[in-house]
Amino acid sequence: MNPMPDEPVVSLRGVSFSYGHAPILEDVSFDVGRLESMCIVGPNGGGKTTLVKLILGLLAPQAGEIRVFGRAPRLARVKAGYMPQHVLYDPQFPVTAMDIVLMGRLGRRGMGGFFGWHNRQDRQAALEALEQVEMAGSCALPFALLSGGQRQRVLVARALCSRPELLLLDEPTSNIDTLVESRLWELLRELNSRMAILMVTHDLGVVSNLVEKVICVNRRVVVHNTREVTGQVISDLYGGHVRMVRHGEHLEKNDE
Repeated sequence: MNPMPDEPVVSLRGVSFSYGHAPILEDVSFDVGRLESMCIVGPNGGGKTTLVKLILGLLAPQAGEIRVFGRAPRLARVKAGYMPQHVLYDPQFPVTAMDIVLMGRLGRRGMGGFFGWHNRQDRQAALEALEQVEMAGSCALPFALLSGGQRQRVLVARALCSRPELLLLDEPTSNIDTLVESRLWELLRELNSRMAILMVTHDLGVVSNLVEKVICVNRRVVVHNTREVTGQVISDLYGGHVRMVRHGEHLEKNDE
């Protein structure tokens, strides 16, 4: 199931998707290589989250082809770790941080993986993932009692718990403070040495510090190398004037 060394981890060719009669993505083609880190940027409603769901096989394109690890996305899902942008949960349900992270082990082969009968290896993987995001000490706390930033880190740990070869993150830095955000970027740099990373973000400051390529999404998709991301590129993408401030290789976006 692993790709050949020169085969893309993710490959899209001529992909289009609509909700009803409303086109969301049109004629999308790009590749994500092994150990590549790429960032998806674009305006709200431009198709960023839809693109991630297509790669995961949660949605099916109306046209074109998507291959993940050389297979249909739904067949390769076990190799991907995913952190969604929003999580709906009942705060009255007695679920701990460890319980949430163990959900990342669902889908393993056999009855245990199907029904969620977690074994020692599952719990060890969950604890290691929590340690990576500095939440191991809170593993027994109710998820509902955690702060927004703590819940965000637990969700990142859930994505890592499956020990994926492809990590997809949808707005991973929302609801976390600057210090935790900095540590998260350090973790992602380390993880990128052994897995491909694809993330959605509105924080253009991460573009030149973390990723190699930027996937600009606004119905259509254009892929740029990081150094090609200029104020004009972003202005064209967002359909209006924006101001970008460059500090060495650091980019920031401020709406005017």
